[in-house]
Amino acid sequence: MPRTKASKTSAPDIVIITGLSGSGMTSATNAFEDLGYFCVDNMPLTLLPTFARLVHAQEDERGRIDRAALVISFREGRFLADFAKQLRVLRRGGLGVSVIFFEASDEILARRFSETRRPHPADRGKGLFDAIRAEREAMKPIRALADEVVDTSDHTVHSLRKIQLDRFSPRGEAAPLRVQVLSFGHKFGPPRDMELLFDVRHLPNPFFVNGLRELTGGDRRVVKYLKTQPEVEETLERFSDLLYYLLPQYQREGKSYLTVGIGCTGGRHRSVMVANELASRLRRAGFDAQAVHRDIRKGAPARKKVARAKQTLEKPK
Repeated sequence: MPRTKASKTSAPDIVIITGLSGSGMTSATNAFEDLGYFCVDNMPLTLLPTFARLVHAQEDERGRIDRAALVISFREGRFLADFAKQLRVLRRGGLGVSVIFFEASDEILARRFSETRRPHPADRGKGLFDAIRAEREAMKPIRALADEVVDTSDHTVHSLRKIQLDRFSPRGEAAPLRVQVLSFGHKFGPPRDMELLFDVRHLPNPFFVNGLRELTGGDRRVVKYLKTQPEVEETLERFSDLLYYLLPQYQREGKSYLTVGIGCTGGRHRSVMVANELASRLRRAGFDAQAVHRDIRKGAPARKKVARAKQTLEKPK
């Protein structure tokens, strides 16, 4: 989820997309194109005033642009030193300008560059991690000027696109609150961006029930088993009551996107079932909610591990 410095009640005239290489700026640009923004990749800062005149032109003027999204990256080099000055000029001219800074963890950025096999623009011959750290340091002044900082470490192309569509749709009104109930496994690490986190490791684990361990929390047999456990229903009731109270508070604050994390050990059984049930209850209560399962496939038990766990449980004391 983004960190927001200033809330917007309408779509900006110009969105400046910037951040760390490999953090998802290209995916964000594609989302803005879907919203009808005129997008320009790697625009030199020196051309910003000229471009701004097209956005600021009268409706009947030829070549006028209604909304624009501009990508300005580390490749701008020495021109980035003029970023603060150019931003002040744009805003003094009466344009609504929003700056979004995209970033991710060093490990995630390194993995993305390794997968694409593209050279890092800050490479000084000392390795990929050195290049990533050098760019992060160089971009600190730009990050400090951002209206929103978006950490894309845990985002897919699709979830990142959804955030942009929700936040910058040119409707003239704030987007309604959208709730993502995200199941995950603690052994794979917690998600980076959550407003709320519920742990369900106190519930009975279907992993140790014959015939259920190979299934997921979306299977009716696992759901049936868990619903017969009294602590599961009480947990769902208490979680639901808390969400019914909290979500309208977030809504009044102006938040348009909220993530509720549901964690169990492997992210395959309990958290999946609880996330599905909570999302269903929230929809019935009138909220726009969906369940997303981060680790449902990662948590598939290996046969040898299952056999060892079974032997341990059956070993006589």
